[in-house]
Amino acid sequence: MDQAKEEPKSYRDQQRLAALRASIANLEAKHAQLEKDLAALHDLLIDNPDATCNRYVKLLHEYNDIKDVGQGLMGILAEARGVRQVDVEKEFGVAEED
Repeated sequence: MDQAKEEPKSYRDQQRLAALRASIANLEAKHAQLEKDLAALHDLLIDNPDATCNRYVKLLHEYNDIKDVGQGLMGILAEARGVRQVDVEKEFGVAEED
């Protein structure tokens, strides 16, 4: 008989073996749940590129609208002060790449 498959003879060893088996079962259940969660997230990200693209386009339009309003307000402020708009942008910490 193979020693690896033999049940331990002492009560203490049997308790340890039972605890290890329970721990393994618990870890396997956690692993299965994590795999399931990962598959669900993967489906949301990979299998729905249209929704991702539409959301990105919507956010980009929002950003551009807000940026346009901000630039318009800085232009009005620059005109009222009689300075260049670039000077007003620098005053408010707006960099060229913003």
